Amino acid sequence: MQQHVPVPTAESSALPTSEAVAEAGDAGRSADGGRRPRRVRWRLPDAGLVSLLLAAALWCYALPRIGFREMGDYGLLDRLPVAYHLSLLVLTAGFVLTLRRAGTAPWWPAAHCAALLFALKAPPAVLYDAVRYPWASKHDAVVDTLLANGELRPGAALSGNMSAYDQWPGFFTLNAGLVRAFGVESAATYANWAPIVLGLLMMPVLVLIYRTFCQDWRLVWTAVWIFQLANWVGQDYFAPQGLAYLLHLTVIAVVLRHFVRPGSAGRLRDRTFLDPAAATVPPPTGNRQRAVCVVVLAPLIAAVNATHQLTPVMLCICLFALTLTRRYRNYGLLAVAALLMLVWDLTMGRPLFVETLSTLKESIGDLTQNSRAGYAGQLTGPGPELAGTANVLMVLAVAALAGVALLLRRRLVRSALPLLLVSAAPVPLFAVNDYGGEMLFRVYLFGLPGAAFFAAAALVPAAAGKRRGRAPVARRRVAAVALPAVLLVLLTGFLPSYYGKETMYYTPPEETALVVRALDNAPDGSLILATSGSFPEALHRYDRLEHWFFAEQELPENERMLKDPAGYLADGIPPGTRAYVILTRTQDVYTAGEGLLPADGFETLRTALSASPLFRTVESHSYGVVLEYRPAARGTTTR
Repeated sequence: MQQHVPVPTAESSALPTSEAVAEAGDAGRSADGGRRPRRVRWRLPDAGLVSLLLAAALWCYALPRIGFREMGDYGLLDRLPVAYHLSLLVLTAGFVLTLRRAGTAPWWPAAHCAALLFALKAPPAVLYDAVRYPWASKHDAVVDTLLANGELRPGAALSGNMSAYDQWPGFFTLNAGLVRAFGVESAATYANWAPIVLGLLMMPVLVLIYRTFCQDWRLVWTAVWIFQLANWVGQDYFAPQGLAYLLHLTVIAVVLRHFVRPGSAGRLRDRTFLDPAAATVPPPTGNRQRAVCVVVLAPLIAAVNATHQLTPVMLCICLFALTLTRRYRNYGLLAVAALLMLVWDLTMGRPLFVETLSTLKESIGDLTQNSRAGYAGQLTGPGPELAGTANVLMVLAVAALAGVALLLRRRLVRSALPLLLVSAAPVPLFAVNDYGGEMLFRVYLFGLPGAAFFAAAALVPAAAGKRRGRAPVARRRVAAVALPAVLLVLLTGFLPSYYGKETMYYTPPEETALVVRALDNAPDGSLILATSGSFPEALHRYDRLEHWFFAEQELPENERMLKDPAGYLADGIPPGTRAYVILTRTQDVYTAGEGLLPADGFETLRTALSASPLFRTVESHSYGVVLEYRPAARGTTTR
C-alpha cells in the first residue's frame, strides 16, 4: 500500500520544524566544523508595487508640466505631457498583471483602482487655483448663504433656479458643517477634491454589490476599473448628485445582500448550475431581520430625499425592479421609500414638485426632446466636438461589451439578473422628462454599475481549471489579449470625454475677481444679465440679486438677439430696475462650445453693448467686461 506524503503548503511551512532547523544548522557548518558565510537571497519586488511606484513617479513628474493655463481648442488633451500618458499605461499594465493573483492578493488590484482614480481626476484638484466647473461655484454660494443666514427658505422665490437648493438642502447643510469643522474660509477650498473623495467611498460599495453576484476577484476589480474609466459624466463633482448617488448605491448594496426571501434561490444554490465565477445567493433573511434592515435604511433613504430631487425617483424605480424577482420581492421597503419621497416632495420640495408636475403633460412621451444632451445648440469647436463623439463611443463600447456578456455568459447573467434589472430600470425615465437636458447623463450614470459588471464579464473568462477543453482554453487566450486592449481603448476614450471641454471648466482667478467685485457693488435687487450661468461666481449673493441668462435659449432666437443686442436686452429689463451686464471669457468659451451663439457671436455682442449709449462700461479687461444699464439714454437713441 502506497503511503500518502502530504505536500506542505504555504501555511503549513510558515514555521520551521525541528528537523529543518537541524538541517539548516548542519548546512551552515563547513567540513572542518567551522562556520560558512550565510548565503543571502534577494527577492525581486512585487510587480504590483513596482508598477505603482513607477506610475506615481511619472505622474508626479508630469503634474507641474501640465499647461492648464494655456489651454486651447482641445482643452487639456494637448497639454498633458507624455509622462502623464505613460503613468496611465504603467498603471494599466500593472493592474492586468496583478489580476493574475487577485484571488490570493486582492489588495494589489484594489490599490491600482484607487491609483487610477487619483491619476485620472486629481490633476484639477492639485493644480487649479479656481473651482473646476464654473457652475459649481453656485453650490459654494449656497453653503456661504446658509452659513450667513442660518436658515432655509424653501418657499422663497429665488432667481437663477436657486430655490430648489433650499428645498433639498442636505448636501449644503453637510458642507456648512464641514466648513465650520475644518475652519476653512469656504467650501471652495476643497471642492475640487469631491471626485476623488466620492470615488474612494464608492469603491467598497461597488465591491459589495459585485461580490454579491461574483466570487472571482478578477472580475470584481475589472468591473471597478471599467466603472472608473466609463464614469466620465462629471456628476461626481461638488454637487448634490454625487453624494445622493453614493447613498443610492449604498441602499442598493444593502438590499441585494440582506433582503433575500427564504426559499427563493432554487437552483442558484447549486454550484453545477452556476457560472464558475458566480457567487451563490446570500443567506435568506426572515421578516423580522428585513424589518430591522428597513429601519436601518430609512435614515439613508431620508438623506437621499433631503439631498437631491431625481435620485429618490431612481431609487424607487430600482427597488420596484427588484420586486419583479422572487429573490427580492419586498414591497415593504419600496413602500417606505415611496412614502418618504412623497412626504418630502409635498412639504420641503413642494414648490418645485408642483411646478414639475405642471410640465409633465408637455414632456411625457417626447423621447427626442427628453434625450437631448443638455445643450440647446450643436457642439462646436475641435475639443467639444471630439468630446461629444468620445461620449457616444464610450457609451456604445460599454453597452457592446455588456451585450457580449449577456450572450456568452448566460448562466452568470441568470444569477446576476437583479443587477441587470437595477441597471435597466432608469431607462424608461426618457419617456417622462428631460430634467433640464440632463436625463441622458443621469440614466447612463445610474445604469453604469451594472453595465460595468457585465462588460467585465465579457473580458474576464471563467477561472482556469474550472472547465477543460479547447473552447475554454481558446477563450482564455483571447481574453489575455482582449482585456488589456479594451482597457486601453476605454482609457483613450475617457481622456477626451472628461478633459476635451476643459477650456470651459477652468477659470482664471482674475475673471473670478472681476465678477465678485461687480456683484458686491451691485445694489440689492439689481438685475444681473449674462449670456449663461456658466461663469465663476455667477450666483454670488444670489439671495439679494435677480438674474437673466439671456442666451440660454434656442440658436435662432439668439441670432435674432444679435441683430440689436442693446435693444433686445433693454426690452427685457423691467422699468426702474438697476441692471448690470457681465460678459466674461468663460461665457465666450461656453456659448461657443455648446452652440448657443454662432461663430464670433459673443464678440459681436460685447462690441455692440460696449458701443451702445444704453450701457456704460464700468470695468473692462481682456477676460471680461462689466456694463451698467442706463435707461435715461434710451429716449435719445433711435432703433
